[in-house]
Amino acid sequence: MTEQNAITLKALAKINIGLDVTGIREDGYHMVNMIMQTVHMYDVVTVEKDTDGGISMTTDSGFLPTDDSNLCIKAAKLMKEAYPQVLGVKIHLKKNIPVAAGMAGGSSDAAAVLYGINRIYELGLSIEELQKIGVKIGADVPYCLMRGTALAAGIGEKLTRLPAMMRCPVLIAKPAVSVSTKEVYQALDAIENPKHPDIDAMIEDIENGDLHALASHMGNILEEVTIPMHPEIADIKRVMMENGAVISMMSGSGPTVFGFFDDNDAMMEAKEAVEKSGLAKVVRYTSIYNV
Repeated sequence: MTEQNAITLKALAKINIGLDVTGIREDGYHMVNMIMQTVHMYDVVTVEKDTDGGISMTTDSGFLPTDDSNLCIKAAKLMKEAYPQVLGVKIHLKKNIPVAAGMAGGSSDAAAVLYGINRIYELGLSIEELQKIGVKIGADVPYCLMRGTALAAGIGEKLTRLPAMMRCPVLIAKPAVSVSTKEVYQALDAIENPKHPDIDAMIEDIENGDLHALASHMGNILEEVTIPMHPEIADIKRVMMENGAVISMMSGSGPTVFGFFDDNDAMMEAKEAVEKSGLAKVVRYTSIYNV
């Protein structure tokens, strides 16, 4: 077999199609019950051997750090510490997933680095073994290695693969606001009886392949606190629904909003309407990605 010195990978984005918070642990971490789904939007990550022993990173993004604060660098350093045969790594990131959008862009990039180093240095690690390293980087990294449709429980680290979600067009819109996940969860803690989505019903709808039934059960408990902080999220949802979305919902703690559609024509009409509204800084169309 020819020795491989570099590999180029697609680091796919994710959305939360259902998100519930079920409690708080003694250490302050929130217990979640959520359904994660990969979409066909991705960064391009190239991982290359550096026999000089260095770990370095370049990117086409003008504002992303390339030092130790970047999850890609953290991933490479963990692999080098754990496996002596990993001499050094050069990473190049071509950024496409919106930054700070709650779509796990950084986590997916880190997952690609773990996977890439495993391949080019022929370490022979399984996805499960890579996930154990990934969880040290961030809670979303193990899922980004797994991809597809999955139930995440605990603090997000307990993953169960679900049947593949039905394919459909997806519209993504990110307003020009920043959301503090910490503030969102603190605000949720202050609410007495937030509305909990029916995650079990959603799983049944996915098993049955029924998009409209799934839409009727979908929910994100964090909308109740993020939307009052950033009303434009509700405005984007409304524009999508008025222009043919089967369902429109905030992903994660926000601010990104996504919509599911029956067909591409409806999705493109909604895309035009969201762009005209001026409510979103980033508007992209994509589709459900299944492994």
